[in-house]
Amino acid sequence: MTSIAFIGLGHMGGPMAANLVKNGFSVRGFDLSPALVSEAQGAGVIPCTSLAEAVGGAEVVITMLPAGKHVLSVWQELMTAVPAGTVLIDCSTIDIDSARKVHALAADAACPSLDAPVSGGTGGAVAGTLTFMVGGDPEVFSTAQPIFEAMGKRIILCGGASSGQAAKICNNMILGISMIAVCEAFVLGEKLGLSHQALFDVASVSSGQCWSLTTYCPVPGPVPTSPANADYNPGFAAALMLKDLKLSQAAAQATGAMTPLGARASELYDLFNQRGNGERDFSGIISLLRDQSGETSV
Repeated sequence: MTSIAFIGLGHMGGPMAANLVKNGFSVRGFDLSPALVSEAQGAGVIPCTSLAEAVGGAEVVITMLPAGKHVLSVWQELMTAVPAGTVLIDCSTIDIDSARKVHALAADAACPSLDAPVSGGTGGAVAGTLTFMVGGDPEVFSTAQPIFEAMGKRIILCGGASSGQAAKICNNMILGISMIAVCEAFVLGEKLGLSHQALFDVASVSSGQCWSLTTYCPVPGPVPTSPANADYNPGFAAALMLKDLKLSQAAAQATGAMTPLGARASELYDLFNQRGNGERDFSGIISLLRDQSGETSV
């Protein structure tokens, strides 16, 4: 049985660690929040009071943390706590520069490493249906694939070190832009007296169809499972969408890529967050567009 240390047991990490346990892995978990450690313990994760305790004897270490600075800090500590050969996997969504730095740290310590950010939100984490976008050596990827399969449904090797992060940033820039486009269409439809269902029925089978419409429709009714039917309870929080859009824009600036729609989407989500909506689902940005358009009932 592969022994895994899981560092970061929040909304995503906790369910992911629980799914590893369900699939027969021995998992030791650590988080700065004792409440989260206790919750993970209820799912079969062995609770630990420190990072060193969690990684002791682990063959694989997985981190799921908020930002690049947190990953760098934890991986720097890992370098003094794990032996050479320990497989290190970061499932956080972080900036490309930090991803490359942690791969370099791991290489210096002779530890195989992968960056493997995820898509699918908290629902996918709980259900074990996440998509993993992986960057790193193909042989290390093959070794880790059963671990990913215990937590996800689609596992894609995107290329070398940091390629997983690159894919995640590009994908979520598409998502942020497309959600705003769908929200704009519904707001315009409202102004024109078009029912939500009529617009959905047309666009969902026409050239306007996209995931933001057909799976995550930002108005109640057409897709009963979308957060719009639960007062925009996330889901995928608007604060996280803003984080990812900012990462895309930092990467665009660093590489000279022209991403005007990504830049505007970042600005709109920044405004939405400033108005106290960071914990709402990102599809709730339709309310910002309505506010700026003047409310119209259908």
